[in-house]
Amino acid sequence: MILGKIWRAFKAQLNKIANWFWTADPIAQMQYEYDKAVEQLSEGRKGLEQYRVLVERVTRQVVSNRGHVTNLEAKVKAYLTAGDRDTAGKFALELQKARKELQENEAQLKMHEEAYNNNLTKIKHAAKKLEDIRNKIQKYDAELKMSKAEAELALLAQQFNFDVTTDFGQIERAIQDQIDRNRARVRVAADLSGEGMEEIKREQAMEAALAEQALREFEIQLGLVTPETAKVAEAEKALGPAVQQQN
Repeated sequence: MILGKIWRAFKAQLNKIANWFWTADPIAQMQYEYDKAVEQLSEGRKGLEQYRVLVERVTRQVVSNRGHVTNLEAKVKAYLTAGDRDTAGKFALELQKARKELQENEAQLKMHEEAYNNNLTKIKHAAKKLEDIRNKIQKYDAELKMSKAEAELALLAQQFNFDVTTDFGQIERAIQDQIDRNRARVRVAADLSGEGMEEIKREQAMEAALAEQALREFEIQLGLVTPETAKVAEAEKALGPAVQQQN
């Protein structure tokens, strides 16, 4: 009983291994079965050719028997017409044997012809089935390769899904963070570039006022203007054109 259990377990493992090889590459397995069937069909065709030789031999024998019967019939008639009944009787007896032999050979020929035609039909049918199997193998092979390619593309598309939970998503987020930091530096630099502008403007205004004052003093020294007219011009300049129009 223990040996029986061990043997069944061993057979189960062998069956498991066989199934693994069977499903590992089904196209190769189908091709193997197809090649084996083609080899068997080729052997069957050779056997059919040899059988056809037998049919041809029996056919030739039947043709010979028919000729022999026809010849004997003619001889019997001839000797009967000549009134030689003894000789006609001898040929009549031979004719009887020849007709029996012809009947037997015709029966064998009919049997062999039917067997040959049946086997021929089976081989033709098997060849048609093999052609269908070959087409299926090509179809399944193409579909299997296409399905594998589609599966790889689907997996690739899933890997390139830039979600935050994936590695690509984290990489993309890091890139965006770096871009944001770079833009922040540019913005800060632009904002800082405005610092000190008021002081620069005040310094420029002071320099302009000092230049105007130095110019007035130079004009007074040259006698181009008097101090009084210089004060009036400065007062008008300080009031501006709007105040002057009101006056």
